[in-house]
Amino acid sequence: MREAVASVNDFFKGKVLAVQEFTFLALRSVQNVFVPPRYLTDTLQQMDIIGVGSLPIVALAGMFIGAVLVLQTADQFVRFGSPAMTGDVVAVALVREIGPVITALLVAGRVSSGIASELSSMVVSEQIDAMRALGTDPTKKLVTPRVIATVTMLPLLTVIADFLGIVGGFLVSYLVVRLNPVQYWIRSYNAIEFGDGLQGITKPFVFGFIISTVGSYFGLTVRGGTQGVGRATTEAVVAASVLILVANFFMAKVLLWLIATTGW
Repeated sequence: MREAVASVNDFFKGKVLAVQEFTFLALRSVQNVFVPPRYLTDTLQQMDIIGVGSLPIVALAGMFIGAVLVLQTADQFVRFGSPAMTGDVVAVALVREIGPVITALLVAGRVSSGIASELSSMVVSEQIDAMRALGTDPTKKLVTPRVIATVTMLPLLTVIADFLGIVGGFLVSYLVVRLNPVQYWIRSYNAIEFGDGLQGITKPFVFGFIISTVGSYFGLTVRGGTQGVGRATTEAVVAASVLILVANFFMAKVLLWLIATTGW
């Protein structure tokens, strides 16, 4: 019995320690933005890898998500005599909720795993220790550029996914459902209010921070040699995806309260 209690105690202590280490890493990554030296070349390179590299899958997924939304909703609106509302639903759903979350999950699967794999490989091959021996801060050199790049590029990817999702919805509504294209675009445009855009553009900044810091944490804390690299990669994707969904709930609650309070 005593051994079981000790095991449970050690387990929770380890989880609390992990949360503490992750918090310190995230705070240092933000603090490094305001302290020289600043690795601009590394940041631009990561923007290309994270942003441009994720563009094809985000664009393709956004377009087909919009198309599926129309397929699933248009028949219901036609049944109730309001087929024009299809554009409203697609635009609001994509901009407010589906676009930011799906884009973040796709980028998390690609970027968070890539960051964890790259950094954990550097830890296993002792490159991180060599950087410290040469007086270079690994957090400033490796983590901060990835955080800046992800936080900067994810909102842009989200905007592209939202737009292409609306385009995909238009193609299906026009070619399959035979809705009026002018009516679709006018209703889609008028349906999006300031509060919807505020939710859609605020969430990706937080999601980008989660993706980059989670991937960096699991990469830098890898244990167990080459087997640990694969384990860290998997854990980074799972943790980032779960945190995105949890953060999305609380952000939606706060933003909806803010919009209702301010009248936006």
